[in-house]
Amino acid sequence: MAESTKKSPVAAHFPVVHRRAAGVDIGSRFHVVAVPAECDPEPVRSFDSFTGSLHRLADWLGACGITTVAMESTGVYWIPAYEILEQRGFEVLLVNARFVKNVPGRKTDVNDAQWIQRLHEHGLLRGSFRPREELVALRAYLRQRERLSQYRAAHIQHMQKALMQMNVQLHHAVTDITGVTGMKILHAIIGGERDPGALAAFRDCRCKATPETLEAALTGNYRAEHVFALQQAVELYESYTAKIVACDQQIEVVLHEVNDAQEAPATPLPPKRTKGRSRSDPAFDVRSALYLLHGVDLTQIHGIGPFIALQLTAECGDDMSRWPTAKHFTSWLTLAPGSKISGGRVLSSKTRRSRNRAAYLFRLAARSVGRTNTALGAFYRRLGARVGKAKAITATARKLAVLFYGALGQGMNYVDPGANYYEENHRNRVLFNLKRRAKEMGYELVGNTSSTAAEGGVS
Repeated sequence: MAESTKKSPVAAHFPVVHRRAAGVDIGSRFHVVAVPAECDPEPVRSFDSFTGSLHRLADWLGACGITTVAMESTGVYWIPAYEILEQRGFEVLLVNARFVKNVPGRKTDVNDAQWIQRLHEHGLLRGSFRPREELVALRAYLRQRERLSQYRAAHIQHMQKALMQMNVQLHHAVTDITGVTGMKILHAIIGGERDPGALAAFRDCRCKATPETLEAALTGNYRAEHVFALQQAVELYESYTAKIVACDQQIEVVLHEVNDAQEAPATPLPPKRTKGRSRSDPAFDVRSALYLLHGVDLTQIHGIGPFIALQLTAECGDDMSRWPTAKHFTSWLTLAPGSKISGGRVLSSKTRRSRNRAAYLFRLAARSVGRTNTALGAFYRRLGARVGKAKAITATARKLAVLFYGALGQGMNYVDPGANYYEENHRNRVLFNLKRRAKEMGYELVGNTSSTAAEGGVS
C-alpha cells in the first residue's frame, strides 16, 4: 500500500531523534499507519477504526519495535486510538493538524501518514498538552456538565418565550424565574392555577417584588397551547438540572480519588475571600478539595472562584513543570502577544486566535475582576480606557494566568496590594518618564510646593 518508502536527499541530512517512530493518519472509518522502511517489508498499513482493529494495530507496532507514535488531532476520532496505544505502553504524541501540513502536491492518506512519521522521526513535532489520566476523567465530566448547562439555559429561554406569549411578565417582576418564587409560580400555572392573587401568594419572603407587582405581572392570557409549551420547557429544565447534579456527584468522586494519595497541607485553608456561593457552582466543597490537591488556595486570586479554579485545574492540570516559565504557559494559552517578524520589522503582534478553554476561563475571570476595587481591577480599567475593553480583557487574563502559574508552580500565596497601590505606581511611572523626557530636552521637572502638590500636581 505504500506509495514511496525512499527518503528524500534533504530528509537524509536531518538527525534522527526517534529511530523507532510511527505516524498515524486518523480517519473516521480507518487509520493509515506508517513505520520506518527497515521495520517491516510493508511499512504502511491501513486499519479499520473498530476496537479489534485498533488492538491489531498496536500488536503490529509492537512487533515492529515501535516506541513512539505521532497522530493528528482529527475531531474525536483520535481518542480511541490514543487511549489504546497509551494503555499498551507506547509514547503517543497528539499533534495539532496545523503543525503537520504537507508540502504542496498530491495529498493522500498514505502520504500524510508517511509525512507525520518522517517529521516525528526527526523530532520536528510538538505534542499537544494532555493532563494526567485522573484529571482527564475530571475534565471529561466538567465538559459534559458545561454542555448540560448550555442545554438547560436554552430551555430557560423557552420558558420565557411561553410566558411572553401568554403576556405573563414574570421575568420582569422577579430577578430569576428559576429561583424559589419563580419555580413555585410556574408549577402552579402548569397545575391549572390562573388567579393572579393566588399565584402571587407563592412569593418567597426574600423576593424584592411586592405582591401587587406580582399580581400585575401574572395577569395574562393563559391559552392551552402556550401552557403546554411552558410545561415541556419546565420539565426539560428540571431534567437537565438532575443530570447536572449527577455530574457533580461524579466530579466529587473523581476529586476524592485524586486526593487519596495527597498529604494534607501544613497550613489550614484560608478564610473565604467572598461570602455566598453561585447557584451554578457544584453543591460540594470545591475549595477544600482543591486546597488538598494543590496546597494553595487559588480562590485568593481575584476573579477566580472555586468553580473556575476547578475548571482551570482540569484544563491545565496540576503540574506546571510542563511549561518551563510563565511565558511559555501564557503562550500556550494564546494570551501572549504574537511575534510575526520579517526583515527585522514587526509585522504583527496580535494574539493568535484559539479555542483554548483555559484561555476562555481566564478571560471570563478578567471580566469579573474589572469590576473590583483591586490592583488588577485598576489595571483593567486604565488599560480599557486607553486601548479598548477587548485588549484590556486579554492583558488582564494574561496577568491572571501568570498568577495561576506562580501559585501552582512555585506555591506563591497571592495578596492583593489594592487599587491605590497600582494607581500610585502608575503615577510614579508617569512622573519618571516626564522627568526623563524633560532632561533629554535640557529642562528639569520640579514638583509644585504649593497646596496642589498634595493632589499630585507638577510644574
